[in-house]
Amino acid sequence: MGLSYEQFNALFTQFDRSAIHLEMRDSYGTEVELPHMAKWAVGEPDDLEWLRDWCDLVRDGTEAGKTFKRAHVVSEPLSDYQRWSHSVMQPHLNAGCEVRWVPRRLVSSIAFPGNDFWLFDSRLVVFHHYAGNGRNIDFTTSTDAHDVRLCMSAFEAVWGLGIPHAEYKPS
Repeated sequence: MGLSYEQFNALFTQFDRSAIHLEMRDSYGTEVELPHMAKWAVGEPDDLEWLRDWCDLVRDGTEAGKTFKRAHVVSEPLSDYQRWSHSVMQPHLNAGCEVRWVPRRLVSSIAFPGNDFWLFDSRLVVFHHYAGNGRNIDFTTSTDAHDVRLCMSAFEAVWGLGIPHAEYKPS
């Protein structure tokens, strides 16, 4: 089933226990992020105010006992996008999201789904579909037991190899 952007965002207030996210691309081109990355690229400061709503949502969820985890599988040396992403991650951590980074060379034998995903409460997978330029095209969902197991297995394997954000030094 496809989801609109609004339906996808609503899921972050509707889950009960855990939201886990596996990111496997070296760059993305989301309309929200591109202007901020452009500022970073030329050395302009960013107050990161644009992250406030997301971080408030994460903070509210973690205060209610929910967990948010994100794992980034990255090529090294990092792409400009991933170096920028690493540089703006602190507000996410401050809100209660756990973040780990995994060099791609360490995951060669892990079975991955074909797309980035969020997995909510180990029951609902939301796959992200991107164009070649990194722009999000759409989202599809699955509650199929095979999809859930594949995504959970991939996430757990990556998480186990992951380097906590504070310890990961971008190269």
